[in-house]
Amino acid sequence: MSAGYFSALAVVLRTNNDSPWTNEFDKIELSCLIESISTTSPRIEWKKITNEGPSYVYFHERIVGDLEHRAEIREPATLLITNATRLDTAKYRCEVTAVDDQKSFDEIVIDLVVRVKPMVPKCSVPKSVPFGKSAELSCVEEEGFPKSQYQWFKNREEVPQDSKTSFNFINSSYSLSTETGTLKFIAVRKEDAGEYFCRAKNDAGHSECPSQQMEVYDIDVVGIALGVLVVVVVLLCITVGICCAYKRGFFSSQKQTGNNYKVPAKGDGVDYVRTEDEGDFRHKSSFVI
Repeated sequence: MSAGYFSALAVVLRTNNDSPWTNEFDKIELSCLIESISTTSPRIEWKKITNEGPSYVYFHERIVGDLEHRAEIREPATLLITNATRLDTAKYRCEVTAVDDQKSFDEIVIDLVVRVKPMVPKCSVPKSVPFGKSAELSCVEEEGFPKSQYQWFKNREEVPQDSKTSFNFINSSYSLSTETGTLKFIAVRKEDAGEYFCRAKNDAGHSECPSQQMEVYDIDVVGIALGVLVVVVVLLCITVGICCAYKRGFFSSQKQTGNNYKVPAKGDGVDYVRTEDEGDFRHKSSFVI
């Protein structure tokens, strides 16, 4: 059997692009071209393949599933998605069955990526940082696809990953992660003060958060020392005052008054009698037997 005769009795498919991509809400064509076929009315099917398994996209000559009303078939077997969404990212399989051909079945798999522009990232910038202390600036964006990469800008100038490559950042000490969006200063300097904003970007585009001001201030060592000294002096004065009060009897539980005066003990041969006048005492003679 000659090669030409065999090819005439075989269905053979090809595609112009097995890894197409598009931005969200744009159109995209998944080409499925029939190079050779003898059957006049082949059966054409499209399936979407995800982790949950395959599902029909084109079946019994109509669009079904998630792509219904958003896709169409272009002769002979190309699938055109007119309004792609991020959920359309998947592998798609074009299957053609030709019952009159000796090789009656062929398929091709196309890997579609729908890119999503990043949303405005959430940025966190400390308002003020003490000179010489560490500081961390964060930037997060989770909607973009492929995953966003991050850039930080200070006063509209991009912060380089290596501070030694820029004259304006050569004295700064920091680490910058384009994967996590974190900018960490090891020890801030006066030159690090300024307006900062972050940009999240991928192949579909980029978005930026509003700029935020970061100030760097000096720690008032003299003021702190004086404050501590004042507190110590105040506590010392309070302690001395309490001690003096104890010594002077201000904290005694009982005070001696006329009502609790104790009568002296009786002496031999003398009885003490209290008179009505002002509590005076007079003695009287007693006989000792």
